[in-house]
Amino acid sequence: MRETVIDVSLENLKSIAWLETLWKELEARVSHSFFLSWLWIGTWLRHIPDGAQPRVLVARSSSKIVGLAIICQRRAWSLAPHARTRWLLNETGDARFDRLFIEYNTILAEQSDAVIPAGLDALTSCLRRSDQLVLSGIDSDLELAASRAASRVGLVTEVKQAGPAPWVDFAKVRHQGANYRATLGRSTRQAVSRAMRLYAERGPVEHRIMETTTEALAAFDLLSEFHRSRWGRRGAFANPGFRPFHEELIARGVPIGAVRISRTLAGDQTIGVLYNFVHDGRVLNYQCGFLYESDSRLKPGLVSHVLSIEDSIARGECGYDFLAGPGGHKSHLANSEHALKWIVIGRDSPERRIEAKLRGTKRMLRTIATNLRKRKLPLGIPYLGASS
Repeated sequence: MRETVIDVSLENLKSIAWLETLWKELEARVSHSFFLSWLWIGTWLRHIPDGAQPRVLVARSSSKIVGLAIICQRRAWSLAPHARTRWLLNETGDARFDRLFIEYNTILAEQSDAVIPAGLDALTSCLRRSDQLVLSGIDSDLELAASRAASRVGLVTEVKQAGPAPWVDFAKVRHQGANYRATLGRSTRQAVSRAMRLYAERGPVEHRIMETTTEALAAFDLLSEFHRSRWGRRGAFANPGFRPFHEELIARGVPIGAVRISRTLAGDQTIGVLYNFVHDGRVLNYQCGFLYESDSRLKPGLVSHVLSIEDSIARGECGYDFLAGPGGHKSHLANSEHALKWIVIGRDSPERRIEAKLRGTKRMLRTIATNLRKRKLPLGIPYLGASS
């Protein structure tokens, strides 16, 4: 049996309209994550910072396009005497803009077992002496393929960040033959029940989906207010590119059901807003904002997520993904997890090893600071890390 030949090239982005046609044609033929949908990628391309200069990785088999990705290059200074070029998969290299935070990242590919290794081989073979290939928010399969591609050309792979993406597998809930709340731990069930009773004193507790773009954008504004009051300059809305990107994403995604924004109400008062994506039967919780009050028995986060999960189960969907990043509520509500990693591929050098040690120290200090903050947060108040 003859092996499939994959030709890979890096091409200039002729226009967003040109790429949209190619991307949608391929997207319709393959399974992929929400973050590789044209809704996300197209919106992202319309908002990337000046100077990002995206190029398109195009994989072809017998002249048919079987793989697509966006590759950006950015010069970055390091401990070396000269700047290095970072090659980034579906990211810009602009740290502030990339806080939009792509996850489940890969190459959009048909025949993925052949196309993705070919694409990675092409990228690693392009790296010059001090260049690096940055792959963010990838799963274990892509990490393995990337490590193999790196080793074939004498490069090393370094994991910069790793962590679970907890999610609720509805198949497990249905298999137990119980409602979702019955599957939670005893203390979590009690916390939810107590909070629901307290909120019910204000009026009916309701999970309400925003059906129109106007309603969704108004709820997004309230989410912003909640988020800023909790996190201030450490939150997602400190990024000036965050709001315009998501306003367009919401406007395009709500009418087609790919974006779902909901309010949790106690009587007439909104106590929580969830900003979720919906893709391939799975809900992805991207962002949230809650009304925190002095009474620690009130759990707007737990209540909002539980009601949203129950709504998703009732719709016949298959899972509720909290995405990556630490958060106390995630471990209490999830029953499964995916492993995600952020890796860098490049040549080994004394500078690289020093930088790795410095990053390790910074990571340790960040972990200590996170644990100290989490000790101060009562159950149900999430610490929003990477995806905040």
